[in-house]
Amino acid sequence: MSDEANPFESLQEQIDDAAAFLDASPGVIERLKHPERLLETTLSVEMDDGSVELFGAFRSQFNGDRGPYKGGIRYHPNVSRDEVKALSGWMVYKCAVVDIPYGGGKGGIAIDPDAYSEAELERVTRSFATELRPLIGEDRDIPAPDVNTGQREMNWIKDTYETLERTTAPGVITGKALDSGGSEGRVEATGRSTMLTAREAFDYLGKEIEGATVAVQGYGNAGSVAASLVEDL
Repeated sequence: MSDEANPFESLQEQIDDAAAFLDASPGVIERLKHPERLLETTLSVEMDDGSVELFGAFRSQFNGDRGPYKGGIRYHPNVSRDEVKALSGWMVYKCAVVDIPYGGGKGGIAIDPDAYSEAELERVTRSFATELRPLIGEDRDIPAPDVNTGQREMNWIKDTYETLERTTAPGVITGKALDSGGSEGRVEATGRSTMLTAREAFDYLGKEIEGATVAVQGYGNAGSVAASLVEDL
């Protein structure tokens, strides 16, 4: 049993703390503490050697009051129901505080991508995309890259969706490759925004950023880019 805090319980506690400052009914607050919809499925996928493995997969659509659900899809052995529920909830508030017209979503597969071939990962991803098909769309739910996923996985999801729907739908997912309708700068966008936020925070506080030290927690899609850009400030 892990000693780590349950992320979904942490989210709910944060909402309760914020509710103390709001003139909102208990019913509204309670609604904001739970996802509107949760897909939990088991993917049955054939491996390169002909064997079959099972993978738990999830997609949480937390709240869509402000617009389509928006949030990434991650591949990690520790992906769980409560993790994606919490992360989808935090996406709601991240979009809301900067007035972006999206709701919050998050998904993932409990898998160690380093343990599988590219062909196996493609079959896993396309299997998940098939399960997601009824839930996603540019006006419904728009997935994106997250931990251990990127342009390659997003292209697979887009291609699977378009094949099944018999349509062209570049807006069904973000983080695609440029030749698949992606946006320039997308790969480094999260890390660059971290650098810009740090720079603006120093300006706001009236402090000099020259000579400041930086601690980076995690060195993935966001952390590695942020560390490189902050070093140049």
